[in-house]
Amino acid sequence: MLRMRQICLVASDLDAVQADLSAIFGLEVCFRDPEIGRLGLHNFLMPVGNNFLEVVAPMRDGTTAERYIDRRGGDGGYMVITQCDDIMAARERVARLNVRLVADMGQGEDQGIQLHPKDVPGAIVELRQNHGADLADPPWDPAGPDWAPARRMDVVRAMVAAEIQTDDPPALAARWGEVFDRQVKTSAAHPEIALDDATIRFVPATDGRPEGLGGLDLQTVDRRRVLEAAEARGCRVSDDLVMVCGVRFRLL
Repeated sequence: MLRMRQICLVASDLDAVQADLSAIFGLEVCFRDPEIGRLGLHNFLMPVGNNFLEVVAPMRDGTTAERYIDRRGGDGGYMVITQCDDIMAARERVARLNVRLVADMGQGEDQGIQLHPKDVPGAIVELRQNHGADLADPPWDPAGPDWAPARRMDVVRAMVAAEIQTDDPPALAARWGEVFDRQVKTSAAHPEIALDDATIRFVPATDGRPEGLGGLDLQTVDRRRVLEAAEARGCRVSDDLVMVCGVRFRLL
């Protein structure tokens, strides 16, 4: 099992991005992690179906998030956090691939490893094992103890793809395929890796911004509402594309 359980964006203004996401996609905050304050950050998480959209923002100078914003020329995608069912196997696999760890977290059923972005470029990749994966509304430690009451599914209901932009999509897709132990599909317009609930797509960087997490595909319930709210907030790009927090949200 390998799921795209959480996508993290990074923003300069946390409140402004929260307002956009709530107004446009009908999402609600389920958790704010008090522990990341020690890293000079603040955040929120919003359920999208049974998965999560997180946004982090720096609260002081010198944070990793601030440097990421500077490097990519503004707000944008930051992390792809996956849920696996065997973290020990994942840890051994990335070690064989000479991938360094930024962090090795947790113990027992709730563990995670965060991979060094110089060894796995494109976004910060995290693999996590979490208890209760077989439940209808599976728990997810980063989202706090009681996330389900905040879930809203009348506007959007799922994140179904993440889009990584890069100068060499085939090479980067091959590297992520090794890390995830998943085959890269080359029959589509762009290289893709199929997870159990979503797709990771690798595309050329054509927007003048450097390599990074550039887009998300959302399964919509009420596209008209999304587009009207996006138009009102200056975020509508086209009939199937909305830009929020420097990320292309493609509406399906």
